[in-house]
Amino acid sequence: MRMKLILKIGALVLPIVALSYCSKPQQEHVNSKQPVDYVNPYMGNISHLLVPTFPTIHLPNSLLRVYPERRDYTEVELNGLPLVVTSHRGSSAFNLSPFQGEGNELRPIISYSYDQEKLTPYSYSVYLDEQDIQVDFALSHQSAAYEIQFEKEAPVYLILNSRNGAMAWDGKAISGYQLIENNTKVYLYMVPEDLPQKVSTLKGGNLAEAANAEGRDACLVLNYPQETGKVSLRYGISFIDEKQAKANLEREVAGKTVADLQASGRETWNKALGKISIGGGTDDQQTVFYTSLYRCYERPVCISEDGRYYSAFDGQVHNDNGRPFYTDDWIWDSYRAHHPLRILIDPQTEEDILHSFVLMAGQMENNWWPTFPEITGDSRRMNSNHGVASVIDAWRKGLRGFDLEKAYQACKGAIMEKTLAPWSGKPAGELDAFYKEHGYIPALREGEEETIPEVHPFERRQPVAVTLGTAYDQWCLAQIAEELGKTEEAQYFDKASLNYQNLFNPETKFFHPKDSNGKFIEPFDYRFSGGMGARGFYGENNAWIYRWDVQHNIPDLINLMGGKEEFVKNLDAMFTEPLGRGKYAFYAQLPDHTGNVGQFSMANEPSLHIPYLYNYAGQPWKTQKRLRKLLDEWFRNDLMGVPGDEDGGGISSFVVFSAMGFYPVTPGNPEYSIGSPLFEKISVDLGNGKTFEIEAKNASPENKYIQSATLTGQTLNQPSISHEAVAAGGKLVLEMGPKANKDWGIKHVHKE
Repeated sequence: MRMKLILKIGALVLPIVALSYCSKPQQEHVNSKQPVDYVNPYMGNISHLLVPTFPTIHLPNSLLRVYPERRDYTEVELNGLPLVVTSHRGSSAFNLSPFQGEGNELRPIISYSYDQEKLTPYSYSVYLDEQDIQVDFALSHQSAAYEIQFEKEAPVYLILNSRNGAMAWDGKAISGYQLIENNTKVYLYMVPEDLPQKVSTLKGGNLAEAANAEGRDACLVLNYPQETGKVSLRYGISFIDEKQAKANLEREVAGKTVADLQASGRETWNKALGKISIGGGTDDQQTVFYTSLYRCYERPVCISEDGRYYSAFDGQVHNDNGRPFYTDDWIWDSYRAHHPLRILIDPQTEEDILHSFVLMAGQMENNWWPTFPEITGDSRRMNSNHGVASVIDAWRKGLRGFDLEKAYQACKGAIMEKTLAPWSGKPAGELDAFYKEHGYIPALREGEEETIPEVHPFERRQPVAVTLGTAYDQWCLAQIAEELGKTEEAQYFDKASLNYQNLFNPETKFFHPKDSNGKFIEPFDYRFSGGMGARGFYGENNAWIYRWDVQHNIPDLINLMGGKEEFVKNLDAMFTEPLGRGKYAFYAQLPDHTGNVGQFSMANEPSLHIPYLYNYAGQPWKTQKRLRKLLDEWFRNDLMGVPGDEDGGGISSFVVFSAMGFYPVTPGNPEYSIGSPLFEKISVDLGNGKTFEIEAKNASPENKYIQSATLTGQTLNQPSISHEAVAAGGKLVLEMGPKANKDWGIKHVHKE
């Protein structure tokens, strides 16, 4: 799910209320070094190719998020100071620029040389060295505070820029809004601790005394005398109105210093991260683990404000009826491990999120389950609608705090009534009618013109990716229909879930595009056919990745390939098959297909389950070997320590699960596939008064292979565990060694 442009880094917004129900009480961590001390927000801030991670300051799943205002980590200048960002890795709304000097030097946004930047999940400080200004920042869920110290003997200015909106000064505070998209506004209410001696507007580089500004780069300038040594600001953010932004400020940060907010923010983060305790491993491994877990709390965000929320899905303010409302979730990849992780460590929040999706589906023109729900509405990006997997996964794992019938109707509509064409929100059309009749999306041959209107003008059909993804989505629909007692619908969707078979090429053992006449497209290159991002046939990844995109029926995939031995040979081949071109040429066509080991891509989410597939074919020791190599090589405590677009938890949740030693290969099937834990001891607070424990005896970089295992005292001879055993507070004990025990776990029981 990626955006090809590196978006301008900004500050940010997203909700949870400090002392409200949006924050859930969680278990304290007891180590002398607390979990938040291991978090390195700079990990991955230089990307291998596309979008880096951002060093985000925020509280868990909160409305207000901020990161330094620069294009990426390598930039030597900051562009003002951030106040709020309106979506994950989105552009900033509002900007604050402190300045000392002459008024004719002011600009709507000041660029700063900077140094001594220090950033944690809950705090930020930086020295603007050419301006001689020290900046310190801390935040709550919907409000924040700046303390700015000025060292020069010159007049002091604070420039507040709304970029695209309006601002007003009432003698005590600045209020205003910025229009983002889809008629959505973000509101600001900011109070300086000391009143300025003058307030002006800034337009065309000229100051004019006034209390209002409106339009592009609408700026108000607060002017303080040159003896001013320090200015403290507190502000609140809202998506409802300026009055609510003021209420958020007064509830969360009134009377509190930056130091006060940093202390409470630190406590909040330790409670959240302390849901999982680890023992053993290296300091770098623990840093990678807790940094990955921190990134899993960046989204989605709670936008309830004192019992109300603004929904861009219908443009209305709603009462939340006592349940927090969440948005900003790119479900195309977060269904894989991000949602399943939350089911484990924060099931009540997961229920609230799914309840929010039910509500937003009902608020839209068509009752269609969202795909990319954001602050500004559902952007309907990427392919398929894997949100249905999160519905059945939660239900099968015992979560009941949402309406399954309503969720089913919305999911069914999104798959059967909306077009399957990628990046499109149009109703079903010719392409969808063909799929329903023939069981696959037809491909166009190279150079053949697209004529179907529901295909987005800048996109292509992605026929193999869409066929495989929809088969999985329809399997999920079948499971929900079964839970609801809808036997005929369950049977229909269960049959449709086998549609991946229609594109399987028995000669090559790849999923291969067919034209509308049922003929395989020839000639064909499984690495490079399909154009940019292989989108003519696949999507972001090539055929080697989509060869394994049958999460819901792995035993059948093994059979299609000719049995377990051939299946393993094909898996092995993926990790050894060369790029086929120089890196420059390979990534020029497949920029998302990074983090390569052969044709395997550690950087793109459709690959995440692949290393675990050896478990299903009788060779779990290869799963253990592959995972340790992938984790050690591609996830490191450094600036390039994340191999691809992280997507706010999409890949980080894979790291969290895999470091603990298990992974949800098939969301919707309540079991976990066992890997190789990095740590000797792991304890997971399940949020229900119970704890799941993993003890990996003698685990080390060398001792990565499982010799034997027990689950809650009983011998375990298969490389999987049920969610039921985990949720009951079981204990998995693994004896680890330096050489593979090729007889352990050779029989995998795939449950549905």
